[in-house]
Amino acid sequence: MIQSIDRAAQVLSSLQGARHLGITELAGLLGLPPSTVHGIVKSLKAHGLVAKEPGGNRYMLGPALLKLSNVYLDTLDVRARAMRWTQELSRRTGLATRLGSELFDEVIVIHHNNRPDGSEQMPETGLSIPVHASAMGKILLTYNADAADQLFEKPLRSLTGDTITDPAKLILQFAQIAERGIATEEDEAVLGESSIAAPIADRNGSVIAAVAVVLPSSEWPPEDNVLNVLRETARNISRELGYTSWPPPVVRRPADD
Repeated sequence: MIQSIDRAAQVLSSLQGARHLGITELAGLLGLPPSTVHGIVKSLKAHGLVAKEPGGNRYMLGPALLKLSNVYLDTLDVRARAMRWTQELSRRTGLATRLGSELFDEVIVIHHNNRPDGSEQMPETGLSIPVHASAMGKILLTYNADAADQLFEKPLRSLTGDTITDPAKLILQFAQIAERGIATEEDEAVLGESSIAAPIADRNGSVIAAVAVVLPSSEWPPEDNVLNVLRETARNISRELGYTSWPPPVVRRPADD
């Protein structure tokens, strides 16, 4: 690993989530001398990856990252092929929809459709959610045992009082998800918000993304029609990517000798 790149990545990671931090705060988080952090931040700022808040001494993520993220999103075949299906899913259910892919220990929303009721809503494309607190994330972990094992090597963060942080309970859910092809979460990431997700597979049968509908927790549980339309959407997107059967099977790892 190249040390300078690794440290720059750590600075960017520390500033995610709209955080504004000063040099001393960043140095404390990274365990580096302030002079070293200042040099890294200065270089990132020169490339637009970090910006200094107006009239202050703290730093935030810069505008160049938005450009890079849009380029990344435009290269995702799954997003391009899923957009019309997620829009139709939103229309038929009256709910907001998300398309997500795994990014380390988070799931990133790579496409978002607002509820079609005309209400004021925040755009969510680019939003990241801890993978264990998301219905989409639970789908992705179910189909990626290695990622789940790596996630469970450290304590899981609690976002609400309903976030499941016990690996044993999550593993039990994974077995149910593999059987049903559907994952759920109630108030686990945001209080008052729940979601249901289904897997999307590519031509090789690998689950590369998940599609979800989001509803107020006051409307839980979802109607059977919502689940049926969600499954149909996941099946159609998978077919667009070349996978003809659905749901994809979970590949079991051989037992240790």
